Amino acid sequence: MKLNHQQIAARLHQGEVVAYPTEAVFGLGCDPENLKAVENLLALKQRDVRKGLILVAPTLEFLQKFVDFSAIPKTLMHRLTTPCERATTWIVPALAQVSPLLRGQFSTIAIRLCSHPDVVQLCEIAQMPLVSTSANVSGQAPALSIADVETQFGSEFPVLQGDLGGATSPSQIRDLFTNQQLR
Repeated sequence: MKLNHQQIAARLHQGEVVAYPTEAVFGLGCDPENLKAVENLLALKQRDVRKGLILVAPTLEFLQKFVDFSAIPKTLMHRLTTPCERATTWIVPALAQVSPLLRGQFSTIAIRLCSHPDVVQLCEIAQMPLVSTSANVSGQAPALSIADVETQFGSEFPVLQGDLGGATSPSQIRDLFTNQQLR
């Protein structure tokens, strides 16, 4: 079901899982503070909770409740905030209270500053970061269109109407401290 930003933001506030366009694929997302919504997303995707999830937001301010910024040296903040050629998800220290549903079996959390216009607008309207994982059942191909989302999750699944960015592959994942590429 194609919806606009306001309608998708309302669904997020109601605890629903939604799909939205990102840089390369459609993402499944929800309110990261609504743990029932996170559980529903994990079940829908059939994703192992031990893997953890990514949070996306347009600015670091949206991530204050999740990231232990006091554990990140000022010298590394530049790495975190400097746009990369390719969309980059950073593994950073998580605050102690962050649910294992979000961080998996780790003491860290994966975050991405996203400049995709639909993600930026959705985060700003909803006033929250978004859980972000590719819109597909684990093991299936990621959704590259609204039709792909509907094929995997049904025609009534809430999808933000919008276009993918120009990336040809999902974000790379790097450890902020070592800069080692993990994906």
